[in-house]
Parts: sequence; C-alpha cells; structure tokens
Amino acid sequence: MTPPPPPPPGPDPAADSAVDPCPGPGSLVVLFGATAGALGRDLGSDETDLILLVWQVVEPRSCQVGTLHKSLVRAEAAALSPQCREASGLSADSLARAEPLDKVLQQFSQLVNGDVALLGGGPYVLCTDGQQLLRQVLHPEASRKNLVLPDTFFSFYNLRREFHMQHPSTCSAGDLTVATMAQDLGLETDATEDDFGVWEVKTMVAVILHLLKEPSSQLFSKPEVIKRKYETGPCSKADVVDSETVVRARGLPWQSSDQDVARFFKGLNVARGGVALCLNAQGRRNGEALIRFVDSEQRDLALQRHKHHMGVRYIEVYKATGEEFVKIAGGTSLEVARFLSREDQVILRLRGLPFSAGPTDVLGFLGPECPVTGGAEGLLFVRHPDGRPTGDAFALFACEELAQAALRRHKGMLGKRYIELFRSTAAEVQQVLNRYASGPLLPTLTAPLLPIPFTLAAGTGRDCVRLRGLPYTATIEDILSFLGEAAADIRPHGVHMVLNQQGRPSGDAFIQMTSAERALAAAQRCHKKVMKERYVEVVPCSTEEMSRVLMGGTLGRSGMSPPPCKLPSLQSPPPLWATSPHPLLPWPLLPPQCYPSQEPWSACRVSHTQLV
Repeated sequence: MTPPPPPPPGPDPAADSAVDPCPGPGSLVVLFGATAGALGRDLGSDETDLILLVWQVVEPRSCQVGTLHKSLVRAEAAALSPQCREASGLSADSLARAEPLDKVLQQFSQLVNGDVALLGGGPYVLCTDGQQLLRQVLHPEASRKNLVLPDTFFSFYNLRREFHMQHPSTCSAGDLTVATMAQDLGLETDATEDDFGVWEVKTMVAVILHLLKEPSSQLFSKPEVIKRKYETGPCSKADVVDSETVVRARGLPWQSSDQDVARFFKGLNVARGGVALCLNAQGRRNGEALIRFVDSEQRDLALQRHKHHMGVRYIEVYKATGEEFVKIAGGTSLEVARFLSREDQVILRLRGLPFSAGPTDVLGFLGPECPVTGGAEGLLFVRHPDGRPTGDAFALFACEELAQAALRRHKGMLGKRYIELFRSTAAEVQQVLNRYASGPLLPTLTAPLLPIPFTLAAGTGRDCVRLRGLPYTATIEDILSFLGEAAADIRPHGVHMVLNQQGRPSGDAFIQMTSAERALAAAQRCHKKVMKERYVEVVPCSTEEMSRVLMGGTLGRSGMSPPPCKLPSLQSPPPLWATSPHPLLPWPLLPPQCYPSQEPWSACRVSHTQLV
C-alpha cells in the first residue's frame, strides 16, 4: 500500500518576513491635485476648479509601487492665477484640450484598479497631503457640477497626520509640508524634477515607504471619513457646544433648507442637527444660519469658504459661539423632543392655517399622495402660551419624494385660507416653539404711545386699504408704484407705515383712499401683486380699524382688539408747553419720526403695533 503524499509545507514565518518586509494596511493611492487658483494650505479657498490630478499606487505589504499617472482636467473657467501659472507651467490652451472632471474620475478608477491588481493588492484607500484636496476642492466642485463621486473619495489618510503620530516632536500636523517631512526623515529627493505634481507624489511615496519600515500598530489604521449626507436631530438647551466648532453664514436665500446649507459646506462634516436657520422678529427666516461642525479643524476649513457662492449669491462666513447656537437651536419642550425623535424625517412648515384647523383638516389638505409620518402624531401645531393656535404647524415626511409632493400644495386652499409650505429644520421648530412659548412675537407696550401729530377722521366706512407682507425695505415710492393708477386716489398724508416695537418696518401699511369705492377698487386690482419678489395682500378696512392699529391695538382676521393703553384723542395735540406748567420736552427735541410730514402721501411712522 502506497503511503499518502506528505502534506504541503506550512507557511514559513521567516520567508514571509523576507517577502513581506512592510506589513501594513491595504493598498494606498497617493494623490496630489491642484486648482487654477491658490495652492498649498489655501487650496480650494478661492472656489476655482480642479485642473490637475497626479497619483501612484503603493502596496504596503510588499513595498512595491505602481505606475505614476498624471492627468489634466478641463476647467470651466480656464484663467490661471499667476501663482498657479508660475508653479505649474500650464496654459489655458493645454487645459482646453483636457477631459472634463467626470471623465478624468472614470479614468482614475480604471487605472487605479488595474495597478492594484498588478501589485496583488486588495481594497485601496486614498492618501493625500492634508485635507484640502478632497474636502475643499473635489467634493464642493462635484456638488456644484452635480457629479456623484465614487465611494473611494469618502475616506482617506492624511499623510501629515500619520507622519505626526510617528514623529510628534516636529511641528504641528497643519504646518507640515511634503518637503519638511522628507527633510525630517533625511530623505534625498530629486531636485531636478520640475514636472508639476510629479515631485510631490514621488516624495510622498518615499515618505510612506520610510514610515512603513518603522514599527507602529497605529500607522494607516484609521482613515478620515467624509460624511455622505447631513443628519438632522434635536438640540437641548442643556447641551454644551464648543465655540471653536461654530460659524455663522449670512446672505442665504430665504427659501434655503438645512440640506441646502449643508450642501454649501459639502466635504466638511457638519454635526448631527448642526444647521440652525435664524428667524427674524416676525418668525420668518432672515438669511442667516448657525452651523456646528464636528471639530475645530472642520470649522477652520469652513471659514475659508467666506464669499463662496450658493447659486448666484455669495455667502459670508464668520466665527460664532456655542452659546449663540444653543440659543437658536436649543429647546426644552418634551413635546418637541418627541416630535423630533424620529430620525431621517423631512420636516415641512405649514403657515397660514385657519385657527380652527385640526389634524384631520391638515391631513385632508395634504391628501393621501403625501402621507404624514404617523398620521396625526407626525403633526406639531404651534400655539400661544394660553393655548390659542398661531396658524403654524410642522409635519414630518418619511422621504424627500413625499415632501416634494407636499410642497406642490404650496398656496393651496384650506377653507378660505391659502396655505404656505416651506422646508424646515429641527432648529427652526425649536425657534418657533421657543418664541411663542416665551410670549407674543412683539410684546405689548406698557408705556403710552405718542399721539399722531395730525388728525385722522374717525369712521366705520371701509375707505382704507391694508397692505400685508410688504418687503421690509419698501419705501413710500415703492408703495405708490405698486398701487399704480390707484395712487391718484390716496388722500394727502394718507400712507401710514406700521413699525414694530423696535421701530423697524413690520411689513404692514395702511392707505387712506378718497372713498370706500376707490378703496375696494384698489384692493381688487392690487391684491396679491408682487413687490420685490414678494406678493402683497391688499384688503379694505375702515379708518377706525386703521387708527386702532396705529395706536397699538391689533387687527386680525377675527376682529379688532383695543390698544394696550387708553386710546388718545385723534385731534392734533396742543403744544406741550401750553398744557404743562413745567416744560417737559420742547417740540424740537421730539423723536424725528413724530414730526408731521410736509409732503403729500407721507408716512406716519409713530405706530408700534403687535401683528396677528
């Protein structure tokens, strides 16, 4: 009987050691890039397009390297900065003949996969000199051009950080460069290499191979991750937010959502629930947002996007504090916390609801094609402290498609009211609830108001019109232009701008017309016309209603409420020195807004009113 053949010899540790002198992670793809503008640590800060990629594969286990590749990228704006032109030696003509970014990325993936296979490696991870190339250039540019980046570009090793872990006695990781890393290791580099980008990649490869020979269990073990999408979530008033992680963005389009803001900062890791859109005194967005990042390094990169563009608008980015973020985004209500506890939900805000509307009415308005998550439990109605409805509500939707279907109901009718729908955020929910929980949007005045310095003839005939929703920058001339031919029927001194308690425009105005018929005609002709991209409501009202509002009362759709103090006489006041034995305030020292205007159709700017 023939004995069975002996088993094949097992692996020889010594042989493995000889073949695999540099045990380590999977394959590394050393990547260098440049834009048409700034270089170095300012790469990507000027929002210019990528023009160059250079890369080479390193197989750590065998310490072998692949072919070095260099590819030009066609930029939409081919003008090169003087710094880039001098360093790269490139010209606009050479870039015009290059492939666009999407084609270059396809070629990159094909060539890398081929080189990794030839070297016998497995999955690969990018390795770059710093964070700017991926976070500040590739991801923002792909977002602007609506390109989907491969999974490879969502994780990477930062060579500066890996080097600093091995050699902590040198300068900080942010101050390292390829040249200083090579110098600290005593590596000789090819000083004659003048091909832009090639010297950097060759030197980075030499640094990596040297590091792999040093004993370390932490080297290239934990890549940095770039978040794929923004995660919503609540914030509590008790949270402590590091001020070194927060920025303020100004100049946002008023319809921007938290996802739009996060997309502006694409490539940077925004903290969960870290976008807080700010509201003005009337509860409307004011074009500002506070953004919280996961660490101070991401915040510093965000500050480099100062005056980058969102569409055609440039956005200003400044430092902010953690206290400011918590003040805007933080909440204490358990009801709000339960409402926001469902993850991965799209939030919409409904404004202008009838005060009698309940969950059944809102669900019926939205319809079965865009169901609210959890039915009535996915609705949150905003109320005053005494329980009265405000006409605002928030709704949760399970996905973007359902939210888009609901947004198509914007300005749809519920009863006799048209309803406005907007994208919203967890921070906006907190702000609106906090604002109403602490009292009315504009608190009632406790001090007497100054009288109007000329006569308003009282009457119940509806010979006035009320304008609601005016732009806050609207002037008397804008109103006259808005009314068109109806402006000829305005009484002298008949335009009254309503100011809030802080003396700023509230978005309301009253116009006295020559007759009730003229007021009705003006309302019919101008109702919901657009002024500066905003539609304006124009409704008839009486002089008595107008007077009560100008004296500090309120005029809602459900009727009038008296002013917070006794209504003064509507007759012209006698001089102060004639009614008091002691001179209180001579007329020249009264606030400028209290003087009677000498121009026809002038604005009465003495009113402070709480709007409903």
